[in-house]
Amino acid sequence: MAIGVAIGGAGLYFWPTKPPPAPVPPVAVVQPPPAPVPRIPIVDADANTVLTRAVTSMTIYRLTENPSILVFDFPTLLQQGRMLDRIAAYVEKADTPRERLLDDVELEHSVRTIGETPQGYYYGHDYGADSLAHFFRLVDRDKVFLNEDERLLRQVLMQEGWFTPGLKGGLISLPVVGADRNITSAARSAILKHELAHGEYFANPDFAQHVHSFWTTLLTQAERDGIRKFLISQGYDGANAELMENEAQAYLIFTNDPQFFSPQIVGMSADRRAEIQHNFHSGMKPGWLKDFLTPQLPPRRSADRR
Repeated sequence: MAIGVAIGGAGLYFWPTKPPPAPVPPVAVVQPPPAPVPRIPIVDADANTVLTRAVTSMTIYRLTENPSILVFDFPTLLQQGRMLDRIAAYVEKADTPRERLLDDVELEHSVRTIGETPQGYYYGHDYGADSLAHFFRLVDRDKVFLNEDERLLRQVLMQEGWFTPGLKGGLISLPVVGADRNITSAARSAILKHELAHGEYFANPDFAQHVHSFWTTLLTQAERDGIRKFLISQGYDGANAELMENEAQAYLIFTNDPQFFSPQIVGMSADRRAEIQHNFHSGMKPGWLKDFLTPQLPPRRSADRR
């Protein structure tokens, strides 16, 4: 032990040195917890409620018939396009790259060249959870700048756990009546029916398998070729086999409004289409979509009843 020395009086005195002061512990800096990210509201609704509601701001529904389907209802075609057109370009357009995403200038040029409207590629969109997850992986890989609506979509998908590997889900969209002069009540109904068929294809593996069987066995090679030619003329990627069968069932089985599709476009008679629709319906497993389709089936001629 260290000692100190003092001289005085009669002699020397020794005493222990005072111990050093105890170290003062550092003051812990308590970081406030991060503010919780507010949840994006999602409304539970059945197909009929979605169809008849008139929204003034973007509204997201969780379909009660199949909660793995999310329906995005847009007040304008412009907002729908801003959120979903870059995904469309990557997932299903024919003349756009598959190894990267379009930047804003490229996307605007593509929409202006082949879009259904000046404000977007489509009147309705549809994507599976796996395609959406892959899209956002490319966003991160290439540090793509997203607009506000695309960032909002990403937040919704993260909130709902849609980036979980193997998750089955379908995102579909449609615009409100009056979004442009073509979107009447009848047109909105036709768009929703078409997109619901896509949503079920993405969210229900049994239905997807039924669609695959329809494409490969119910249709002849000539009929498949006619449908593929039509879809390519609409800007779809004809090399994407799943896209071809998914669009074929949505158009042939679920889209009866001649404003959007008629069988003559693909070289098919109305009677042959009716036969395909009835055969498709009879092979479906019981469920909401089969019930949904039943009232839409056209009557079959007696010669077609076997």
